Amino acid sequence: MRYLILVLAIFGGMMLGGLGLTYKVASAEPTRTTYEDLDLFMDILTRVRSDYVTEAEDQELVEAAIQGMLKSLDPHSSYLPPRGFEDLQVQSSGEYGGLGLEVTTRQGAVQVVTPMDGTPAARVGVEAGDFITGINGKSILGETLSDAIDEMRGPAGSPITITVVRQGADGPIDFTIVREIITIRSITSRIEDENIGYLRVSIFNENTGKLARKAIDEMKAEASTPLTGLILDLRNNPGGLLSQAVEISSLFLDGGEVVSTRGRDPRDIERYNARNGDVLNGLPIVVLINAGSASASEIVAGALQDRERATLIGMQSFGKGSVQSVIPLNGGRDGALRLTTSRYYTPAGRSIQATGIKPDIEISHRRLEKPEDRVTEVDLPNALKNEIDAAIKAKEAEVATNEGEAVDEANETVRTDVFSAEMPPEDYPEDDDYQLKRAKEILGTLRLTGSLVLDEG
Repeated sequence: MRYLILVLAIFGGMMLGGLGLTYKVASAEPTRTTYEDLDLFMDILTRVRSDYVTEAEDQELVEAAIQGMLKSLDPHSSYLPPRGFEDLQVQSSGEYGGLGLEVTTRQGAVQVVTPMDGTPAARVGVEAGDFITGINGKSILGETLSDAIDEMRGPAGSPITITVVRQGADGPIDFTIVREIITIRSITSRIEDENIGYLRVSIFNENTGKLARKAIDEMKAEASTPLTGLILDLRNNPGGLLSQAVEISSLFLDGGEVVSTRGRDPRDIERYNARNGDVLNGLPIVVLINAGSASASEIVAGALQDRERATLIGMQSFGKGSVQSVIPLNGGRDGALRLTTSRYYTPAGRSIQATGIKPDIEISHRRLEKPEDRVTEVDLPNALKNEIDAAIKAKEAEVATNEGEAVDEANETVRTDVFSAEMPPEDYPEDDDYQLKRAKEILGTLRLTGSLVLDEG
């Protein structure tokens, strides 16, 4: 019963929020009012309860209706049932049960965005872009994302077999994985050749900023001579907490803006600034990004690029430039609403949404990388468009139309042309990290010359 009350409350809130708009539209042309839409929903729910071929649970029906409503908005808005809300809170603290996969849905299937560093899924060889089609020999095609995640979770030490379909593979691949309590190690650091510091940030949880500062202090103490530069590795980092993205950026910026957010009202702008004090005192930085770098990692990459504090190399990032607010329902007893409420903008005013961050130097991690090998925001159903690009294109189309020119709308999204990116040599070992090798070389050039001349041709 409380779920019926919940859905009516949500629909009722939508009705009250848009009542004036509904009245104006109705006065112009005949249309159903929100009250009539609610009546229609209840009629259908009643019919399903009474006449569907098998008995259906009210709770499942209402949750599915809520999820459908929210997923029609964008891929990141959703309803979290009580258990899902608890899992989200635990995950943000940096420890939770599972396989260590960041997943989404694409074309009706569960797809891996990235396996997290050091987790069971990463160790057995699950890769970003893999489609998970089965669990323990049972097909999960058509299942909801939350149902698939529930099936992949289980007691630590218990085995699970997942079946994946991979681009370019001869057929499905089975991985048998032993579940673990996933304690996310958000920071990894070491000293590379020539006293170059290497800082890997795998996710932005509540401890990331503090651990990164500690890692940099330890590298400074460990180095035989002062550090000569830093490689900040944000590849396959799915994001996390905005506050921690600001914390990481603050380590390398001497004050100034890191990111801003804007909601429905363009005048409603919130700016986040770095604290004074660059822990590296201006040492050169190279940032590694790829299509698995999303959200908070794009904020850091965009801030360091716009502020001319770092050189970005790798491939274009994921393009998740939207902000989700988690709103507890009935104090969390009815779960929570995760709703997209604003967008991210870099210090130069660029929108990250659906375009991502383009590196200064495009370098692929393997030869003959294809666009379809990468999963990005624009591939997700109902992804929000980049409103700045859309406005520019609309203006260009208006000018072209006024001048009697044809308007080409064939390519609506901005992607890096992977075939123009630098590729590893043909004989380069597949298990060697070519992007990291090039990062060290580029950092050496920056250290010696103080600048890097990029070929714009």
